[in-house]
Amino acid sequence: MMNFKVPSRLRRLLIDSVDLPQLKFPVTRPRSQPARQRVSTQLVPQQLTEILWFGRNPGDLRMLEYVPPGAEGPMPLVVVLHGCHQNAEDFDRASGWTALARRHGFAVLYAEQKASNNPNLCFNWFRPSLVTRDRGELGSIREMIDFSRKLHEIDDKRIFVMGLSAGGAMASALLATYPDLFAAGAIVGGLPFGAARDAMSALDVMSRGAARPAEKWGELIREVSPDATRFPAVSIWHGADDNVVSYANAEASVAQWLAVRGRPQTKGRLRLFEGGERREWRDDYGDKVLELVTLTDFGHGLPVRSAVEGREPANDSERFILPATISAPEQLVQSWGLA
Repeated sequence: MMNFKVPSRLRRLLIDSVDLPQLKFPVTRPRSQPARQRVSTQLVPQQLTEILWFGRNPGDLRMLEYVPPGAEGPMPLVVVLHGCHQNAEDFDRASGWTALARRHGFAVLYAEQKASNNPNLCFNWFRPSLVTRDRGELGSIREMIDFSRKLHEIDDKRIFVMGLSAGGAMASALLATYPDLFAAGAIVGGLPFGAARDAMSALDVMSRGAARPAEKWGELIREVSPDATRFPAVSIWHGADDNVVSYANAEASVAQWLAVRGRPQTKGRLRLFEGGERREWRDDYGDKVLELVTLTDFGHGLPVRSAVEGREPANDSERFILPATISAPEQLVQSWGLA
C-alpha cells in the first residue's frame, strides 16, 4: 500500500468539511421499569467555518461564521464576541447561537482572540489604539462584518452584536464607534465604552467600577461618533452577584447610553420576572432604546437554560456560561425580531 503525506492545509479543510455524528450511548434499565426518555432543551450547535482571509486584519483576529444552508434573501447577521479564557467553538457549543441561527434563518459571525494578542484570550478593549475606528481589533471586526456583507445576502438594516465580559466591553466599543452599522447590541457582564485606558486601570474598573457623571460617559461616545444620526438599541445584562466585573459597570453603561440619547434615568419602566428584573427606557415614539436585565443570585457569565443539571463545566467557556431562569441568546433572538 502506497503511503503519502497530506498537506496540513488540505488536511484541515478535509476535517472541517466533515460533520461528525453525535455519539449516543444507551442506558440499561431494569425490565420491570418502563424506559423514560429525558428530553433535553440544549440547542445542538452547528459547525463553524473559518474564513482565512477577510481583509487587512489589523488586530490579527480569527473569523468564524455559520450561514444556515438554503437560506434565501437578505438575512440578519449576529456578531458574537466571547469572553476571556474562551474561544469561538466552545462558546458556541455552550451558548447555542448557531443552533438558533439554523432554526430562525440568520447568519452568525464569531471574532476570536489569539493568545499572541492576549495570553488570557481577552479582547483588548482597554487599549485605545486597538479600539479606534478602523484600527486594531475593532478594525478587524469591522472588516469581518464588511466581508460577510459582500459574501452573503445580509440585511444591512439588521446587523446585531452580542459580547460577554471582555467581549461585552468590545461590543460597547463597536456600538459606540459604528452606531449606524448596528440595529441593536447586547453587553453581557461587560463595561461601558472608554472605562479604562490600560491594563492596570482595566483591572481596577472591573473590580470597583468607574465614577463619572452621566454626561461625561455620553461624551466618550460623542467624541468617536460626532456625526452619528442614530444610535442602536442597547441591551445590558448583568448578574447582581458578579464578582469579576462589578455591577457598577452595568449602571455606568446605562448612564452612558441614556446620556448620549438625552434620556433621563428616572423614566425607566420596571418589570419583574422569575430570577431577576428588567428595566426599560423608550423614546418619544414608544420604541425601546435601552434595557437593563439584572439577574439575582447570578455571578459572572452568560445566562442560558441548563439542560443537564449538576454537570460540571468542561472548560472555561462553559464555566462562564451559567444556567438561569432565562436564556440571553433566546431572549435576544425574540427582542431583535429574529424569530
